[in-house]
Amino acid sequence: MSSSKRIFHKIQDLNKVEVGARYIINRNPRNLERLRIAYRADGYHLEKPGRSYWHKLELSSSNKYVTAKLNHFQNGTVIESSTSEWAIKQHLFKGNDTSAYINLAKIFAFRCIEAGLTEMRCDLQPKPDGKVDKFLKVLIECGISLHEPDRIKPVQPWDMVRPEKPWEILE
Repeated sequence: MSSSKRIFHKIQDLNKVEVGARYIINRNPRNLERLRIAYRADGYHLEKPGRSYWHKLELSSSNKYVTAKLNHFQNGTVIESSTSEWAIKQHLFKGNDTSAYINLAKIFAFRCIEAGLTEMRCDLQPKPDGKVDKFLKVLIECGISLHEPDRIKPVQPWDMVRPEKPWEILE
């Protein structure tokens, strides 16, 4: 059997596979979070501020650098950016001044949008017109939402109110 005939038979086999696969199973764990039906840990009732989030923004600063992290409640750090990174540090006069916070917010927002994570919980309490306040304002301007939507709880047969599901369009 020549090589061109083998290739032809392989192409026919691939076409049969494509026709047979009518259902797609999405095994992406983040998909359920975006649909708002994934499990969300509540934590203990004495914990402050609590653990009821899927993704949480954390901002840490030192004498030289500032670091922004997006943490998942189970898997740890998902996205991280810092002014200590060489590519960012080369364009800053100082690693923890106001311009560093603003530029870090733009870079962090870009990385979050690239990853498809645009909603996160933020427990930061900034001072008015402070560095952290400007950081959060730039994140909001870039399209990041600093609060997560509520989880859709399963509907029980005895429930009077049945919430609308975000993936269904009712006209």
